[in-house]
Amino acid sequence: MNKTYADFLKKYPTFEETRHIDQIRREDYSRIDRTHQIYLDFTGAGLYGESQVRNHQQLLLENTFGNPHSTNPTSIAATHYVESARLSVLNFFKADPAEYDLIFTTNASGALKIVGESYPFTSGDQYLLTFDNHNSVNGIREFAHHKGAKVTYISISLPDMRVDESRMDEYFDLAKAGGNNLFAYPAQSNFSSVKHPLEWIEKAHAKGWDVLLDAAAYAPTNFLDLSRWKPDYVPLSFYKIFGYPTGLGALIVRRSALNKLQRPWFAGGTITVVSVQGDKFYMADGHTAFEDGTIDFLNIPAIEIGLQQIQKMGMDSIQARVKSLTGWMLENLTALRHKSGVPLVKLYGPMTTESRGGAVTVNFFDGKGQAIDHREIENAANKVNISLRTGCFCNPGAGELALGISRVELDVCFHQPQHENRLSLDDFRLCIDGKSSGAVRISIGMISNFEDVQAFLNFAETLLE
Repeated sequence: MNKTYADFLKKYPTFEETRHIDQIRREDYSRIDRTHQIYLDFTGAGLYGESQVRNHQQLLLENTFGNPHSTNPTSIAATHYVESARLSVLNFFKADPAEYDLIFTTNASGALKIVGESYPFTSGDQYLLTFDNHNSVNGIREFAHHKGAKVTYISISLPDMRVDESRMDEYFDLAKAGGNNLFAYPAQSNFSSVKHPLEWIEKAHAKGWDVLLDAAAYAPTNFLDLSRWKPDYVPLSFYKIFGYPTGLGALIVRRSALNKLQRPWFAGGTITVVSVQGDKFYMADGHTAFEDGTIDFLNIPAIEIGLQQIQKMGMDSIQARVKSLTGWMLENLTALRHKSGVPLVKLYGPMTTESRGGAVTVNFFDGKGQAIDHREIENAANKVNISLRTGCFCNPGAGELALGISRVELDVCFHQPQHENRLSLDDFRLCIDGKSSGAVRISIGMISNFEDVQAFLNFAETLLE
């Protein structure tokens, strides 16, 4: 045991309780070390175990599955595995099937689009959301605007990028009495990794709001107990949790909230009766009305296999592991200084592991305090097989605040005639006068180990002047 690792264990002794994950990594994720990859983009996508692929492949090779929209033997076989996966996901989140339903979608964005296009906004209703939200949550505002609802953003504050909770009642009081009011926020930020309070759910309900809780960044390393917390709409992507399959997500929805949704169209598989001559259609009940066309019935069984992989590791162990490694990354990365005394990085988000996840978002600076283009950092990391992510991570509200991009700059930029219909990233960089247009996100996940984190810290040291 080297001194650095010994120091780490002394600081984070609970890491030792997660050593079984190291064994799982050696046995089921050996390709990572065999190909000398340092994977630090878990907020972008989780990684799959080889056994997940083998088990899924075996299932497909040993069975014959047909389109579920029938009652023939192969259709019934497919339906059995689809419904088993649906129930497994609800059980994983402790969502009582009597209270919650689950709609399979292509990803979390697909789940959010269902809510956006179907939520019954009318004139004067309210759509309330935090600055800190994924673009697919921001996008719902376009449906709200179109239907005459009001859109209000809740600001976040530097340096921790949290909401001022003392003002939440003020925002919740905006609900239209007797109206359709939707409040949306992420359980965990995909930009700063801040964990926003789940207690907001009950407080919002008490003031007349339906609650959309984006769990896409939260669910991979935290247990969301839907027997305790009762959001109305919960979008998620399965590849972010266990890597495989991609192209599948879900909307977990309270049945009472599902009944409020009004789809603007119908599709194959979503109706009980439709007539061309009679110009009439009747929607199916529950999740069936929202699963357009033929669902991905061959890949859906892989979801249950992925959930078993997470259960083998244990969510408590995953969370403890991520917390320990994130603490070490935060402490050591923010301590790096150039000879001039200038810090190597500026952190966007909490300095400690309290109420935060495993993504560490920073920008790098040279010895004179000048920002280094985040794309240069990514290119340098690529050369040593480090996978990280740069940009604003589809979270413009958090990005604009963190990077100091003002409303005035944005208004001037967007209202230039040449930017009426098109704005490239290079055009935007000119608008903000050389300010950083993005950041570097290093995100730790379920099978990250100490060597991964230390490899990145060693890489960061090479950037010191």
